Amino acid sequence: MAFAGLAWLLGAEREWEIVTILVGFLAVLVVLDRTQPGRAVAAACRAERSVANATAVIATLVVLWTFREEHFALLMVATVALSATACVGLNIQMAFGGIANFAAAAFFTLGAYTAAVLTGHTALPHLLVLAAGGAVTSVLGLVLLLPVLRTRGHYVALVTIAFGLLLRNLLEVNDTFGGPQGMKIPAFAPFGFDFGTITSIAGIEVSFYLPYALAAAALFGMAFLAARCLELSWIGIAIDAVRTDPIAASTFGLSPARWKATAFLIGNAMIGVAGALYGMMNGFVNPNGAGFGESLTLISIVVLGGLGNLWGTVAASAVVLALPEKLQPIQEYRLLIFAAVVIAILRFRPGGLLPRPLRVLGSRDGVEA
Repeated sequence: MAFAGLAWLLGAEREWEIVTILVGFLAVLVVLDRTQPGRAVAAACRAERSVANATAVIATLVVLWTFREEHFALLMVATVALSATACVGLNIQMAFGGIANFAAAAFFTLGAYTAAVLTGHTALPHLLVLAAGGAVTSVLGLVLLLPVLRTRGHYVALVTIAFGLLLRNLLEVNDTFGGPQGMKIPAFAPFGFDFGTITSIAGIEVSFYLPYALAAAALFGMAFLAARCLELSWIGIAIDAVRTDPIAASTFGLSPARWKATAFLIGNAMIGVAGALYGMMNGFVNPNGAGFGESLTLISIVVLGGLGNLWGTVAASAVVLALPEKLQPIQEYRLLIFAAVVIAILRFRPGGLLPRPLRVLGSRDGVEA
C-alpha cells in the first residue's frame, strides 16, 4: 500500500492529487494505529517480516519499471533511497547507540568527495570507490570519537555541529578540492557499464537514472539487511544496553566507549557509501552539501520515520524530500503545506511514522510491539 502511494505521488501532477495522497496516507496511519483490524494488520506484518520485505522488493521493482522513462521520478526514487541508506547509518548511531550526530551531512559529503578524488585520479574500480567512501568517513570519524566519548547529551550534539561547520569551511577554502565550486565526479561505471550512457535495456528505452535508482535501492537493501542483522545480534543487544543505561551495562562487563564507537563507525561507513554513490549520480560535489541545514534534514527523516525503525526512513524520506519537490507549482504555499504535514504526523504519531517496536529478548525476532 505504501509503495502504491509512492507511485501515485511520483506520477501526480495536480495539487489536489497530492493533497488527496497526503490525506489518504494520514488516514491509513490512523487506521493502523487506532483500530483493532489495523493493529492486527501491523502485527501480521511484524510477524511475517520475510514476506513483507519480499513484497517491498517486488513493489520497488514494479515502481521503477513503471517510471522507467521518467527522469525526474527516477531521480527522486534514487535520492530517497540514498538518503534512506544514510539514515539507516544515522539510526544505528542515534537510535541504537544513543549518539546525537549532527554532522551526518558532512560525512555524506565526505563520501562524495572521496569518490571525486578516487575516480578522477586513480583507476580504482567504482565498486571499490564506494567501499572507500565508507572507509574514509569511518576513519575520519575517529577524529570525533575522543570528544564524543568524553561527553554526553547535548554536548555530543555541539561537538558534531562544530565538526560539520569546520569541515565545510575547510572545503570552501581548499583549492585542492575545488574550493566553493567543488569537484566534478565521473558517472558510476561498475564492471565497465557507464550508467551515464545507458538509454535502453533489451531494446526498451529507459531513463539513464533507472540504473542509479536500481543501484540505490540495492544499496538500501544491503544497508537494511546489515542493520537488521546487527540489531538482532549480540552486538545489537550490547549497543542497546549501553544506550539504555551505561552504568548498568558497565557492571555486566560491557564497555560503553567500545560499543558507542562501534555504532558510530558502522553508521559513518553507511553514510559515506551512500554519499559516494549520490555524488557519482549527480556528477559533482561542493561544500554546500555539508551544511548544518542538510544534517538537520537527515535527522528530521530519522525522527519523523521513527527512531530505530529502518522502514520508517523510506517513508520519511519520501515525505521530507519528494513532497516539497512535488509542490513546486505552488511555491508560495509548498513549505507551509509541508510543515503542516510534518506537524500533523508528529501530533497523531509522536513516535514517528513507524515507531521501533520494544525489544523483548527471547522472542522469535528479538522485538515485540
